[in-house]
Amino acid sequence: MIDNNCAYCVEGELVAKFGIKICELDTCKVYLFKEQSHKGRVIAAHKKHVGDMTELTAEERAAYIEDIAKISTVLQKIFKPQKVNYGAYGDTGHHLHVHLVPKYADEFEWGGTFAMNPDRVYLDDAEYAELVNTIGEALAD
Repeated sequence: MIDNNCAYCVEGELVAKFGIKICELDTCKVYLFKEQSHKGRVIAAHKKHVGDMTELTAEERAAYIEDIAKISTVLQKIFKPQKVNYGAYGDTGHHLHVHLVPKYADEFEWGGTFAMNPDRVYLDDAEYAELVNTIGEALAD
């Protein structure tokens, strides 16, 4: 099912407000979060329009978690964070998605919950393209 009001279903301008599509994996679409206070922050949006992981079958859930683990492995390899935090909210955006947020011990928000949009760090087009290509190539391996 597609929700015509959902940024992840429709993509285009709605998702472009906050993300840049990197690629698609088996179960999800991977987006670079434009606000990069945490270098390498991405979103893994499930391909099905469901509001909660309990709406997936056990097999679908397991496959989604495997894709999230693959993304996390790539982020850890590329960015070398001390930790990757995961956030699966959806209070306002009712489409199952997980934020993968690399955290660095000597940087912003270490030891606390990450802000949804701290509105601190934005990149230029070339920097976004480089991150998208680097992450995308690593996910394709």
